[in-house]
Amino acid sequence: MAGREHRYAVAVEWTGNTGSGTGSYGGYSRDHLLTAAGKPEIAGSADPDFRGDPGRWNPEEMLVGALAACHQLWYLHLCASAGIRVLAYRDAASGVMAENADGSGQFQGVTLRPEVTIGAGDDVEHARALHEEASRLCFIARSVRFPIKHEPVIVTE
Repeated sequence: MAGREHRYAVAVEWTGNTGSGTGSYGGYSRDHLLTAAGKPEIAGSADPDFRGDPGRWNPEEMLVGALAACHQLWYLHLCASAGIRVLAYRDAASGVMAENADGSGQFQGVTLRPEVTIGAGDDVEHARALHEEASRLCFIARSVRFPIKHEPVIVTE
């Protein structure tokens, strides 16, 4: 079977013109809105270290969140297919970005820390191993060029 293409359309609109546009570095807000048809808008900004609003999502947080959510969705699918009953799933993901002298930067890595509760009698070691398979299959993880570590905790009900 030939591969399929999936397309995603997201609009980003800068809402931070405080009256003089980008006339000075400190004279504008980094606020923006992300929108997609039929979905609630996401209020975005820059990281507070780059003059952003700490009450809004920044792109770096959204990248870490996308990795955690993609991993979770693949993991739930794999567990369902393997007959492992996931009863609860929570991840405290974190990422590290290094800033270069010229102001550019890149992620050094992301660590996913899923805490998973599975049904009594289900195979804990198989449930743990499925995290590696989820990582191999995750669309977002396969698209980045930095390491993603996994520190899962698996408990039974």
